[in-house]
Amino acid sequence: MSDISLSGITKMYGSFAAVQGVSLKVEQGELVTILGPSGSGKTTLLSLIAGLIQPTSGDIHIGGRDVTHLPSGQRNVGLVFQSYALFPHMTVFNNVAFPLKVRNYSSKEIEKTVPEALRTVRLEHLAERKPSQLSGGQQQRVALARAFVFQPDILLLDEPLAALDRKLREEVQVELRELQRNLNITTVLVTHDQEEALSLSDRIMVLDDGRIQQIGSPEEVYLRPANRFVADFLGTANFLTGSVHKAHGNWLMRLDSGVTVPCSPPPGPSEGQRCMIIRPEKLALQPSGEAGPKGAVRDAIYLGQTVKYVLDSEIGEGLVSVASPEPRYQVGESVTLQWKPSDTWFVDQSAA
Repeated sequence: MSDISLSGITKMYGSFAAVQGVSLKVEQGELVTILGPSGSGKTTLLSLIAGLIQPTSGDIHIGGRDVTHLPSGQRNVGLVFQSYALFPHMTVFNNVAFPLKVRNYSSKEIEKTVPEALRTVRLEHLAERKPSQLSGGQQQRVALARAFVFQPDILLLDEPLAALDRKLREEVQVELRELQRNLNITTVLVTHDQEEALSLSDRIMVLDDGRIQQIGSPEEVYLRPANRFVADFLGTANFLTGSVHKAHGNWLMRLDSGVTVPCSPPPGPSEGQRCMIIRPEKLALQPSGEAGPKGAVRDAIYLGQTVKYVLDSEIGEGLVSVASPEPRYQVGESVTLQWKPSDTWFVDQSAA
């Protein structure tokens, strides 16, 4: 078991920089997710760690060993692809045994090791089936077993749950997290799914245009985003812009619309123009007679456990609030918007 260290990793394709100066330390047993939109460089970065491609500059260390220029086969890395890449003509047993055979494990070692790996993913009873006879979730677990059966130093997961439907994906997320913790294996996961990143990760690295935008715990990157890109990409955010000042011991923001609202203390210089975010679940709705900015419900979308409200108000149009189904506000109904100053956060307008 090992940690991963990236230092100044850059990958150029001609004049195009797919990855630009990325530095990252993944501790032993940690699960770090690389999150970003399509084309952000996240799969390129995973391929660099795996040794499938070579960096233009920078260093990669796994377990303290410099592997920057080593081919994939010499890095002892377990890799799970989005497509699973199972051999359709092989049984589950032989699929999992394949990396052991190419590493010249004896038949006796294979007969002992493969069933143990299949028991870990609860598939020992399906050892003689072919991949076509398995569900999507079962195929994913076979791919995981094949990736860790040879005891790799690290585990790399490239969109491993993307092919599953939503309900199955949520179930497998729990299984994957439990498996990773039980194995205590250092893991890097690539995904564009924000919920997946939040639910699985010890830390999240948000990547855009090949550059790191933020690294932090799920709570940090969601509630304390480093810039507007992170705030907008990781979930939904309501953005309010205006001038911040302090009056009678309280911090206030005078919005561009002229309305003054409460806010948290801003970072850096104490006063001036700022961009503030309020997450939808922090934006509460009250009857119109209560104190606070006024608005009206443009749309109400029932989601089962919650209702998503789209609001037009004196502080902005198209604001989003997520609340419990009771009390229920109707389209066109007047409401008051309320939030705690501590639930606001200031972000830079531009990405890093």
